[in-house]
Amino acid sequence: MEPLLAELPLRFSRLPMFPFFDLAHYAASVMSLKEQRGAVEISCYSPIACWFSAMLYCFGGSILSSLMLGEPPVAFLANTTNVLLASSVWYLIFYCPHDLFYRYVSCLPIRLLVSGMKEVTRTWKITGGVTRAHSHYKNAWIVMIAIGWARGAGGGLISNFEQLVRGVWKPETNELLKMSYPVKVSLVGAVLFTMQHTQYLPVELPNLMLFYTVILVVTKVAMMLTEFKTSPFAILENALGSFLFGFQPPCMKAKGKAKVSYNGGTSVNERASGDETGDSIKKKHTKKTE
Repeated sequence: MEPLLAELPLRFSRLPMFPFFDLAHYAASVMSLKEQRGAVEISCYSPIACWFSAMLYCFGGSILSSLMLGEPPVAFLANTTNVLLASSVWYLIFYCPHDLFYRYVSCLPIRLLVSGMKEVTRTWKITGGVTRAHSHYKNAWIVMIAIGWARGAGGGLISNFEQLVRGVWKPETNELLKMSYPVKVSLVGAVLFTMQHTQYLPVELPNLMLFYTVILVVTKVAMMLTEFKTSPFAILENALGSFLFGFQPPCMKAKGKAKVSYNGGTSVNERASGDETGDSIKKKHTKKTE
């Protein structure tokens, strides 16, 4: 029993992603696209734009990392098998009669399985990005973090460009302004695997891959079951933000708006109450004159 447990990380690190894990990644990515506002309407009158958006969701990490390394961003198209597999998933999710395929995949047990398998592929993408960056820039740890981050969360980081393909422009949804949980956890993973690759983290790569993937899968499944929308990093972010950058928690901001202004003027609530009092006096005066 003990030899099997000792070999578990090594066997896990050699787990092939094609075809089942890649298929789950494509299914989760295309479902996320379909649930975006206006995506179904665009699929009806512009299938090409819808397909291109789906490919950005599925291969966004490869495209972004290639651009950052000065390589052709269309290199992912050379893998014809993966592109055809992703295109088949896109077609079934958007155009299957009566939405049967989407309804089947989006039921909770299947969706939990698909989302968990997608998180497994995230680990492989981050480690692949870190290794790829190291082959281009030896021991350039900032580049390794950036490429690993791009590979793990490329679909989210280029979301604004994908929105332009669908005719939508929402600059306030930029992931750098307000990071989503997948983007944050990919950044953490890129830092960890870069530290391991540069031997600043004394952990074997298979052990780190297994530990990181288990954390990803358990957290993702728990968030889906509990419908927990807040990022698990929220408490740590608020603590570090207030300590390092002077960020105020949301409750403090709300209290600050109700206080008197610094220039001696009255607050918004006081002005509103004063206006209401003045209006009531005017109404009484007009009644007396009538």
